[in-house]
Amino acid sequence: MERVAAGRLAVGCVAAALGLTVLPALLGPSALQPRLTGAGWVPFFFDAGLSGWTAIGLAAAVVVLGTAGVLLGLYGAPSLRVLRWLGVAAVVLLAFLPPIGSSDHLNYAAYGRLVTLGHDPYSVTPDRFPGDPVLGAVEEWATTPSVYGPVTTGVQALASLVGGDSVRLTVFVMALVNAAAFLAVAWMLGSRGVVLWTANPLVVYHLVAGMHADTLAIAFVVAALVTRFKGVFLGLGVAAKVTVGVVALGVAWELRRNLGRLALVAATALAVSGVAYWLAGPHSLGQVLDASKMVSLATPWSVVKTGLQTVIGEGSYKVWIQVGSLILFAALAALLLRALAPLDAARVAVAFSVAWLFSTPYALPWYDGLAFALLALVPRSWLDYVMVARVALLSLAYLPARQFDQPAGSEWLVEVVRSQVVPWLLLGVVVFLLVRLPRVSAVRPPSVPSPESRSPSR
Repeated sequence: MERVAAGRLAVGCVAAALGLTVLPALLGPSALQPRLTGAGWVPFFFDAGLSGWTAIGLAAAVVVLGTAGVLLGLYGAPSLRVLRWLGVAAVVLLAFLPPIGSSDHLNYAAYGRLVTLGHDPYSVTPDRFPGDPVLGAVEEWATTPSVYGPVTTGVQALASLVGGDSVRLTVFVMALVNAAAFLAVAWMLGSRGVVLWTANPLVVYHLVAGMHADTLAIAFVVAALVTRFKGVFLGLGVAAKVTVGVVALGVAWELRRNLGRLALVAATALAVSGVAYWLAGPHSLGQVLDASKMVSLATPWSVVKTGLQTVIGEGSYKVWIQVGSLILFAALAALLLRALAPLDAARVAVAFSVAWLFSTPYALPWYDGLAFALLALVPRSWLDYVMVARVALLSLAYLPARQFDQPAGSEWLVEVVRSQVVPWLLLGVVVFLLVRLPRVSAVRPPSVPSPESRSPSR
C-alpha cells in the first residue's frame, strides 16, 4: 500500500508540474519567453504580462514538483496509463505554444534563415543582418555561428522555408518536428520510458517546452538501438548532434561477434554522417570543437577553472581541464561498465553517455535527456535517482537559461546559484559516483516488482 500511495502522489505531482509547464507558455512573453514576431496565429499565446519573478517561480515549481513526481514514480506504483496520457497531452499542447526557458529557438530560426538566404550558418553570424525580421530577433547568441549538425540545420532551413519572414511561424514548424521526435522516442521506449521520458516533467520542460535540438538527435540514436537500421540512424544522429555518437559504442558492443555486420553498420553510419558534414563543409565540425573547449558555469569544472586561473592565469587552464575531463570520462565509463554488467548495447550506451555527461566541461540541463532515454532501455536501478538529482540541480541553476528581460535583483540566480552552489553540489555527486561505483559488482533491480509488472490483484 505504501508504494501504491507513492504512485498516486507521483501522478499528482507530475500532473501539477506539467500543468505549470504549460501555464507560462500560454501566458505569453516573460522572463521565460521571448516575444515571437511575425505573421501567424501559432504558436498561440495570451499577452498576459506575466511578471519576471512569477514566471521564474512557476519554473522553479515545475522543477520541484517534477523532481518529486519522478522520484515517487520510480519508487512507487503509479498508473502508467494515466502518466502516459498526461505526458502525451502536455507534449501535443506545448507544440502549439511558444517555447519557454531559453531563447535558443530564436537561434534555430536564424540559422535556418541564413541557409534560405544563401549564407553559411557555420561561418556567417546573425548580427550581420540586424534589420532582418528573423536574424535580428536573436538575443544572446547573435555573434555565434551554428554549432548544430547539418541534419538539425536542415530542419531549421525547412522551417525557415515555410515560415519566411515570420519568426512565429518558423518556430511553430520546428516545434511540430520536435514534438513528433519526442513522441517517437516515447513510443520506442515502452513502459520504462513513461516515468523517465514521456511524463517526466524535467525532460518535458527542457526538450518540449524548451524545444531544444537535442530531441531530434536522441530520437535517431534510440532508433539505432531498437531497430535494424542501426547504421542509418546512427549516422543521422551524429549529423544532428555529434556528441550523441557515444551511443555508437553500444551498437559496436552488440555486434562485436559479427564483424561483417559491424563493418556494414559502421560504414553506413560513416557514409550518412560523412555526406551530411561534407555538404555542410568541414568547418561545421570546427564549431563543435570550439564549443568543446568552453566551460559552463554550473558544471564542477567551473570550480576547477577558477582555481586554475588563480594559479596559472587566464587561458592556460583550458588544456588542463580538457585532459582532466578525458581522465574522468575514462574512469567513470570503466566503473559504470563494471557496475552495469552483464552488458548489452543499451547498458554500454548508458555507461558512456552518463560518463560523458558527468565529465564534460560544458553541459546544460537539456543534455541529460539522452541519459533518461537510454536509462529507459535498461533495468531500473539507483542510477535513475542519480540522474534525477543531476538534472534537478542543473535545472535550478538555469532558471531561466535566458539573459534578456530578467527581473531586477535576479543576478544572484546566476552569480550564486548557477556559479557557486550548483557546481559544488554536482561535484559532490561526481565524488559519490567515484566512491559508490567500485563497491557494486552490478546494478541490480530492486526486489520490489516494477509498476509495469504488477497485476491488478496485488
